[in-house]
Amino acid sequence: MVVFIRRTHLGFSALLLTAVAGMALILWQGSGSVSVLSSQPMGSPSRVVVVDPGHGGEDGGAVAGDGTVESGLNLQIAGRLDALLRFLGQDTVMTRTEDVSIHSPAATTLRQKKASDLKNRVALVNGLENAVLLSIHQNSLPGSPKTHGAQVFYNGVEPAPALASAVQERLNSSVNTGNGKTPKRISDSIYLTKNATAPAIIVECGFLSNSAETTRLQEPGYQTRLALAIAAGYFSTEETS
Repeated sequence: MVVFIRRTHLGFSALLLTAVAGMALILWQGSGSVSVLSSQPMGSPSRVVVVDPGHGGEDGGAVAGDGTVESGLNLQIAGRLDALLRFLGQDTVMTRTEDVSIHSPAATTLRQKKASDLKNRVALVNGLENAVLLSIHQNSLPGSPKTHGAQVFYNGVEPAPALASAVQERLNSSVNTGNGKTPKRISDSIYLTKNATAPAIIVECGFLSNSAETTRLQEPGYQTRLALAIAAGYFSTEETS
């Protein structure tokens, strides 16, 4: 196979090439209960992965004590995940590629922009055949600054629970060492996942209320580890629907 790479992407492409070996290791870490080679894997050519960097623009999301804004981190991690998935042959669509809101022009107030932004994300996902949504976010719990770690939440559309379990397993073995977490069904109060007709997970990559984790989340290498774990979990999930 010959791969043609734009000169501007050489640095990151080299990182991806190195990361493939790491991904192979992540795929087999943990219990090994999820089959990598299934007859109809989640990573099927017929699938379209919607990579969604949460928030954006005026809606920055959570803010760390040092001023780090969630929306920027979401975009950086999602960009690495998107590049990795595409490098491995998966069709993808990103809901945004800049730190902007994707609201409709008619929205003027911040509340209207937030509502419009979410509706447009849902419309994008629901308008794609055989889509799966991977939404990237950051957590925050100011009342418990020691709380840390990445956790996955999922909607009720199959095979979202299996996908969430696979991604969580890889996150636990890759970045949550000694602090394993359990995937949880997301509340129906969350507009994006409630209204998406596709299987959807939200990955809360870390806690901006934890200063040490905030520092790690800004490191390119750590962002790549997160992207690798999410991609590995995605590709290892069997299609059950």
